[in-house]
Amino acid sequence: MDTVHIFDTTLRDGEQSPGFSMNCDEKVALARRLEALGVDVIEAGFPVASAGELDAVRAVAAAVRTARVAALARARREDVEAALAALKPAAQPRLHVFLATSDLHLQAKLRMTRREALEAISCWVRYGKERCPEVEFSAEDASRSDIRFLLEAMETAAEAGATILNLPDTVGFSTPEEYGAMFHRVRNHLGRVENIILSAHCHNDLGLAVANSLAAVRAGARQLECTINGIGERAGNASLEEIAVALAVRQNFFDVRTNIHLEEIYSASRTLCEITGVSVPPNKAVVGANAFAHEAGIHQDGILKNPLTYEIIRPEAVGVPTRRLVVGKHSGRNALRTRFIELGYTLSEQELRDCYRAAMDLADSGREITDRDLLTLIHQARRQNRSVAVPANATVVCGEAQ
Repeated sequence: MDTVHIFDTTLRDGEQSPGFSMNCDEKVALARRLEALGVDVIEAGFPVASAGELDAVRAVAAAVRTARVAALARARREDVEAALAALKPAAQPRLHVFLATSDLHLQAKLRMTRREALEAISCWVRYGKERCPEVEFSAEDASRSDIRFLLEAMETAAEAGATILNLPDTVGFSTPEEYGAMFHRVRNHLGRVENIILSAHCHNDLGLAVANSLAAVRAGARQLECTINGIGERAGNASLEEIAVALAVRQNFFDVRTNIHLEEIYSASRTLCEITGVSVPPNKAVVGANAFAHEAGIHQDGILKNPLTYEIIRPEAVGVPTRRLVVGKHSGRNALRTRFIELGYTLSEQELRDCYRAAMDLADSGREITDRDLLTLIHQARRQNRSVAVPANATVVCGEAQ
């Protein structure tokens, strides 16, 4: 079974998004978390951007030992020199050179001809390869490039020494069918070139970053570039946790594996949230607060009988402490009874009816029903039925079980 390498760019592309800047110590802390997660490549930053950025990339390179550390550089001397300087302490350095290949970028942004672009790719990939054991080349805006010129650019980079060729959907423009077809074309064109890994880098402007990344895998990509929590420019990058879990849950379909330790996913997500102060939306796949929460009574009943009825992976498998059966206006009595048992209370049928009726009244008012509410409801029900208010294993403080 082939291995898909996970290239994490949280520290570079992710950090470029507004509100996600990190200082040197924070970058190192997150890099260590990514290393524990099992990512294959950590892109530490864009060293030419500033002296502080170069120092941060160098610090990450010194701290990380088992994963490769990449530094980004445009196809120009000052960028490549800065990246090489930052990578000096790395145990496994990778120089990541990029240049746009779409006519739109070449003409409007770079004021460069196609021939000049090919010369720059050849020059700076070759220069980097002479000074770094591993070079990746990215064709910025590949998904909007003329396919014939893109093929020429990929061949030029490979001949100059790049062994990883990245085809980014830089502005999230592509669809899975189009993106997969592009990889098929490039792979077929480079069939005679050995030891080349094709890589996908997708943005989420149309909400297709993960779908496009998975389409690339089906078309032969064996490296995926992504970020924790899907952070990144504009609408973000492909989400690492979604990709890793999709490839694990649907392994029979994709017929590949990754080196990601799934049980470390939630911790990595929480670390990023703590560093940046930005939480993930509750409905975020895999790591959102509601990813393993169930309120609908039919779903809760199914989960209690067999979790596979409504969960495709156990929460513990991705490091989430436990699933939540939320008591709300869509909940069923079975879930309510189960929650009371977890709180230490075994209810009679009459008590369950009384508590369920009262809980639904609270839920209809738009309130979230907390454990404190449930404790109040059982006390009220037992007082009304002149029953014992507190179980033997509960301690009462100011009238409430603790």
